[in-house]
Amino acid sequence: MIPRVLSIAGTDPSGGAGIQADLKSISAAGGYGMCAITAVVSQNTLGVRSVFVPPREVLAEQLTAVFEDVSVDAVKIGMLGDLQTIEVVAQFLASYTPRSVVLDPVMVASSGDRLLDREAETAMRDLVPLVDVVTPNLWELAVLVGRDRALDQESALAQAKALAAESGTVVIVKGGHFSGPAADNAVVDPNGRVHLVPSPRVETVNTHGTGCSLSSALATCLGAGDSVEQALEWSTRWLYESIVHADELAVGSGNGPIDHGHRARRLAAAASTRPWGHLTTGKVSDVQAPTPVLAPAGPHTRLLWEATGGVWASIMGLPFIRGLGSGTLPETDFGFYLEQDARYLNRYARALALLAARAPDTESQVGWANGASGCITTEAALHREWLGDREVSSSGASPVTMAYTDFLVASAAVEDYVVAAAAVLPCYWLYAEIGMALLADDYPDHPYHQWLGTYSGSEFLDAAQAAIERVEKALEQASPPQRQAAMESYLTACIHEQEFFDQADRAW
Repeated sequence: MIPRVLSIAGTDPSGGAGIQADLKSISAAGGYGMCAITAVVSQNTLGVRSVFVPPREVLAEQLTAVFEDVSVDAVKIGMLGDLQTIEVVAQFLASYTPRSVVLDPVMVASSGDRLLDREAETAMRDLVPLVDVVTPNLWELAVLVGRDRALDQESALAQAKALAAESGTVVIVKGGHFSGPAADNAVVDPNGRVHLVPSPRVETVNTHGTGCSLSSALATCLGAGDSVEQALEWSTRWLYESIVHADELAVGSGNGPIDHGHRARRLAAAASTRPWGHLTTGKVSDVQAPTPVLAPAGPHTRLLWEATGGVWASIMGLPFIRGLGSGTLPETDFGFYLEQDARYLNRYARALALLAARAPDTESQVGWANGASGCITTEAALHREWLGDREVSSSGASPVTMAYTDFLVASAAVEDYVVAAAAVLPCYWLYAEIGMALLADDYPDHPYHQWLGTYSGSEFLDAAQAAIERVEKALEQASPPQRQAAMESYLTACIHEQEFFDQADRAW
């Protein structure tokens, strides 16, 4: 179902906040956006210049036009501005009772300046029990409970519990205005239960409209049938990505907007059916590869690694890899990755076994066979130990996993031995290089310490170095056309590795 979401708020002609941000956020969260304008605000990234409030009848006519014609699944309420506007909205909520209503109570600016007069503040407090979820900033939360602004999360949660218990409304505590490396959000329900949603802090001044955007995305998820906990988890993660890429927009000279559309563009690019570049141009990119930890075994594997520069840069820039190193990777993502990796290793072991059967010498036969055995024993133990009793939802191998393993098994079964050997090499070489690159971030209590230790450990590094040597030997004995085919096979596998690492970040 595509949720139909109505935003009731003011405008922002620069597009970063207000109705404009709401509609972008609703679309980003998979909804159909509608709007009723409460005020025409002349603002940009530098600040507000003027506010024009249309006659209340204009707002009432907008709301009537929507509610009499459209089944509204969720409502997001933003800037209301004065007592009369709040009263109009309250009347419509009472008359039409939408399924999910999220209130972003625009009462106090992040500077601490009050935006409503006393009567309007009282009316806003009275509006809170009429909605399902309220998303105040820290200053607004303090006003709603009649206390001083909370300076830490514990104090904010205490205020939220008081507001939720008094109003019967779920309260979202937003961590963006706290200090420190975390900007966690939280759901606080009327019974005092707290559901924390972790989120790293992003150092940027371009956060204009984050409150509007979060509440609109939250309303959309609720309109689609998500629980408030699920809705906040999705919205928080989407907002984090939007803030991470905010600087790239280069909109305005002040506090710029976030990139509402980054996730949508990223997923669209991932879904492209255009052939990978190396299949038409013979190379991935002109990016220079770094010096590898595991040295090439000769001129042929050196050429393979030198062609890896673009893929290596892409892999190391993936949110999955960055989060894996820093320890901020969501546990759900790591669980998804490990569950898919277990399925991958089962098929990869078969590819190695096929390769062993076709190897031209005993040493290579034993090497590939030992690799197949290692997939089933040593590396699989990592998956079993970490997954344990954790709940990881999966109905089977993903399309990305199937595409990679089908390529490997088919290569091992029907391609020339040297082409197949080149295809299985990236799973050794890239993993070893990634493991060593992330080793500097490892520490005993790192949440992914075992993974980092496995792929930077001597046992795996020795196996990877031996694989490089076997491929070098095969390339030495190959013809020029076979070497070209091996290069293409190697680069194809490298890109499959990139896709494999990235897929968890597409699954939410």
